[in-house]
Amino acid sequence: MLLIIVAAIGGESIAPQDPNGLNLAAAFRPPFWQAGGSYEYLLGTDNLGRDVFSRIIAGARVSAIVAVYAIVFSGAIGTMLGIIAGYFGGIVDAVISRIAEIMMAIPSLALALIISATMDPGLSTVIIVIVLTYWTWYCRIIRSEILSLRERDYILFAKVAGCGPLTIFFRHLLPNIFNTLLILMTLQVGQVIIFEASLSFLGLGIQAPNTSWGLMLADARQYITYAWWGITMPGSVIMLTCLSSNLIGDWLRDLLDPKRRQL
Repeated sequence: MLLIIVAAIGGESIAPQDPNGLNLAAAFRPPFWQAGGSYEYLLGTDNLGRDVFSRIIAGARVSAIVAVYAIVFSGAIGTMLGIIAGYFGGIVDAVISRIAEIMMAIPSLALALIISATMDPGLSTVIIVIVLTYWTWYCRIIRSEILSLRERDYILFAKVAGCGPLTIFFRHLLPNIFNTLLILMTLQVGQVIIFEASLSFLGLGIQAPNTSWGLMLADARQYITYAWWGITMPGSVIMLTCLSSNLIGDWLRDLLDPKRRQL
């Protein structure tokens, strides 16, 4: 995860080659450890002679941007709606819960097709689709947490003391669900990256000349029989990034949950 963060921050400036530089004479160069490979192209080249390693580094920035924006926006929307639904209950809870259930019933790829029909495919479209898809996760989980917290004594005392809903939200409820929210965001990094790669693979996400891991998979799929590195390398990076985010999420859950903490 640290390597992905460094690659996302550095981007093309730390890539050994131009990610979009074409060199047809160097097309389908294998990785450096295979016969015909060289250290100039560590992980080989694609059908247009572009350096796979440099394109992976450039694609890390796109994945990081999508993950940050999508998780922040979906987390903010879902958390506030979950707090409102759980705290007020009644008709407010019923309306928000039904909207969340309707959104969860809509297939995410179908939603992406609908949005792509009205907007040009690109980074903004990917972020909008992810936000509309994933805010429901936060809403349902945070709502269940608030249903328990709102019955605690300190919430009742705050109401008696004359604290308004906003004060209770930000001073008493939000700090008590922060650990859950942090774990949810960490676990969702891998899911968002896979979703972005899926949209780009289907042509609904990031478009050329921009670079993304999903777009690299789409470009290399027809050459997999004799240029396996073109699809294996970005696919391995996606897998390792998702694995690391899940491990970090599990570690945070064990660290922040007193019941799981080992002395």
